[in-house]
This record gives sequence, structure tokens and C-alpha cells, in this order.
Amino acid sequence: MSSSTTAPRRVGLVLLGAPPPGAPHAEGGYLAMFDALLAPHGIALEPIDARAGELPDDVGAYDGYVLTGSASSVYDDEPWIAPAEDLLRRIVAAGIPVAGICFGHQLLAQALGGRVEKATAGWGMGVHAYDLDLPDGPATMRLQAMHQDQVVALPEGARVWARSEHCPIAGFTVGDRVWTVQAHPEFTAAFAAGLVERRRPVVGDAVADAATATLADPTDHERVAAWIAEVLAVKVQ
Repeated sequence: MSSSTTAPRRVGLVLLGAPPPGAPHAEGGYLAMFDALLAPHGIALEPIDARAGELPDDVGAYDGYVLTGSASSVYDDEPWIAPAEDLLRRIVAAGIPVAGICFGHQLLAQALGGRVEKATAGWGMGVHAYDLDLPDGPATMRLQAMHQDQVVALPEGARVWARSEHCPIAGFTVGDRVWTVQAHPEFTAAFAAGLVERRRPVVGDAVADAATATLADPTDHERVAAWIAEVLAVKVQ
């Protein structure tokens, strides 16, 4: 993947969740986080609140889509999940570029026929290292992780491009217009630290302490942002 791109005119940020109320370093929510990540690549995002049912009738109204994370699970019985899956299938069928992050990665997998389950390896938190399978580019990357669910079966035609011992399907592609990653290039270390502390009672001190010890490690979020921008720049046929 190269970082030379021409950004599309309109990119919809499909909001599939929101930071916890009162979470530190979360001003502006996921829109502000993804703006900070992608604005250097000339990408201006327009929010689409999937949980409120604000889904476009015409998927062609946008030149590309980015899917956010969520505290929900894709297999939860939430009334907004099935319509969001239908939106994703329409986006893919139309050949419009889409990038899914964490829950967005999982929801794309499920919508296209894959399967998502709670990870037998437990929570993934803190900065994780991933092995990459790319035609050209680096062999590894490091990103902030925050998840207990994982994609365990790929959709038909999907190819894994990122994996780790903890998360064997940490990113996949379908052709050149569907790109996903389980980890969070949009998270700052400060925001991730707040999430770890909020979830400490759930995950336990050992997991939380191990994650906290990695949070200040350098990550490859800028490189990943360039890859997302490249995907979004693919022209719709």
C-alpha cells in the first residue's frame, strides 16, 4: 500500500457507537478522533448515526465510508444492527470503498457472511503487534487494541492482511474496496488509558496492568491512516 492518494469528495463516517459518557480525552467523540486521523490526508468526514437509524437511502451519495467501533457486539439483539448490515451489503454491492475499524471490521465480516465470537484468548487491550501480509510494505505494525470479540470466520473472497497470536484475523480485505482492521488507529494513548481503567473491574488487574504498561509505546497509526485514505480514494466504477 502506498500513501499517495486523492481523497474522495464525500466520506460518510458511520457511527456504530460512542465513547462512554464522561470518558476522558473523548471531546468530540468518534467524529473528532477520526477527523484527527484522516484530515491530514484531505478527508472530510460527514457523520451518519446508525444507532439512530440515520442511514442513507442512496449509498452512492458518498464516495466512501468509514465504520467506527462500538461497545456493542455484532451478535447483540440491537434493532439498529440488521439495518446497518444491510447498508454495508449495499455499499459493497455498489463497489463503494469502505474501511471498517474494530466493531466496523466485525460488522462487515458478519454482513458479508463471516462469523464473530467472543475471543477464547480473552480481552485484547493496549498496544499490540501484528504480522502483515502485504504485496509491498512493512512486515509488522503496532496499534492500540480494545476488544473482546473477534472475527473467527472470513466472508467469501476475503483475504487476511493482519494477524497476531491473540487475533488471527486482525484485518482483511475483499478486493480493493473493502478494508478492515480490528485495532484502533484513531485512539490516542490517553483515551485508551481511560478505557483500560474503566474496564479494570471487568478484565481484572493483571490484564489491565499489562495493557497499561504498553500504552505509551509508539504505534503505526499514521501509516494506517495513509492506507485507509488510499482505500477511500479508489474510484467507483
